[in-house]
Amino acid sequence: MTDKRVSGFSKLSKTGKIKWIVNNFFKNPEQVMKELTRHWLNDQDDQEIIDGLSENTISNFILPYSVAPNFVINGKEYAIPMVIEESSVVAAASYAAKYWSARGGFRTRVISTIKEGSVYFFWKGDFSLLTAGLTELDTLIREACAGMTARMEERGGGIIQIEFIDMEEEEPGYKKLNISFETCNSMGANFINSILEEAAVVMETWFEANELDKKSDEPLQIIMSILSNYTPKCLVEASVECPVSRLTEIQDMDPQTFADRFYKAVRIAEVDPARATTHNKGIFNGIDAVVLATGNDFRAIEACGHAYAARTGQYQSLSTCTIEGGIFRFSMMIPLALGTIGGLTKIHPMASCSLELLGNPGAEELMQIVAATGLAQNFAAVRSLITTGIQKGHMKMHFKNILWQLKVTPDEEAYLNQYFEDQPISFAAVHDQLEKMRRKTE
Repeated sequence: MTDKRVSGFSKLSKTGKIKWIVNNFFKNPEQVMKELTRHWLNDQDDQEIIDGLSENTISNFILPYSVAPNFVINGKEYAIPMVIEESSVVAAASYAAKYWSARGGFRTRVISTIKEGSVYFFWKGDFSLLTAGLTELDTLIREACAGMTARMEERGGGIIQIEFIDMEEEEPGYKKLNISFETCNSMGANFINSILEEAAVVMETWFEANELDKKSDEPLQIIMSILSNYTPKCLVEASVECPVSRLTEIQDMDPQTFADRFYKAVRIAEVDPARATTHNKGIFNGIDAVVLATGNDFRAIEACGHAYAARTGQYQSLSTCTIEGGIFRFSMMIPLALGTIGGLTKIHPMASCSLELLGNPGAEELMQIVAATGLAQNFAAVRSLITTGIQKGHMKMHFKNILWQLKVTPDEEAYLNQYFEDQPISFAAVHDQLEKMRRKTE
């Protein structure tokens, strides 16, 4: 086996990194070299920004940047940027946006915007000794962090609450110092982590000053200080509703039948984790696309959303549906810790473009936009599932990708478009029909 380990890779130039990669891992180095370099941006300044976002960068991975128009959220009109590679997602969100724009649009509200982080530690002393001294420790932490919190406090944010939480039942000696934050229009990860690390130093000194280790079988052991991406207190609600009689324009289905089937489909996702997983994935098709487009952390959003979906002890649907008094209501409550300043939001040129497209919203408005997009995507997906089925629309959108993969000519594309107008679409079906056509013309 050839040894492909390398020393000092990060110190190589960008071109040097590519040469090492293509010469060691590819059969056609020149072709791959050309492919990697052709995706560099023409604007050198923009390319330097992209290169600086990660380590050992050698090229750019391009994803489609799309727009879903016709969203009406709390009476305001939006065209929403979406970055996603999956066929039919943007079309589905656009369909739902237009459908509900004629029925009152999306209603959204922010419930709360609190984020949390903890100093995780082990100490086997009496927990009441910690709570008894909390007021003093609280003051010491706020004083030590005053320089870091001053600007955030000017904007209305900062440290909200400091408390000890006893986790002894889960693990002997395990406790945490939990701190709640308001970070305003910033996602606040660096702000929170900096304060938590300082709080850990202050707590260590406080332990020594109060000789708390003498009152424990084992001394204080601080394990780590880090924010939590589980943000159930950073919560937003999105909903649509209308009389059942207005659920018109649904293919081959009267409004009441559609409402009943839709309710049951959502109910299945509430009680069956196997369905809930795919149901919620559809929600995140919409959410992730906007989160990516605005330079936010889609991984943190996904992790939190799925944890929230399992908060009762069983993983279940993030959205709910009710039919009461002749009114159909479809809604979703979801935690979304987003920012519109800091991070990539002002560094990445396309993230800045996305925020301007949305009217330069603050974090709370962006939370509502993202939640509405997720609910729109979910509505469109469930509608397809209970009417024509998901594959008809999805494969229609995927059809162009299949034609591209098969390298069809313009004449072949015209023929296949006409042939599959009313035929089921799959890669195998298109391939077979194309082969039949080509054999006839030989």
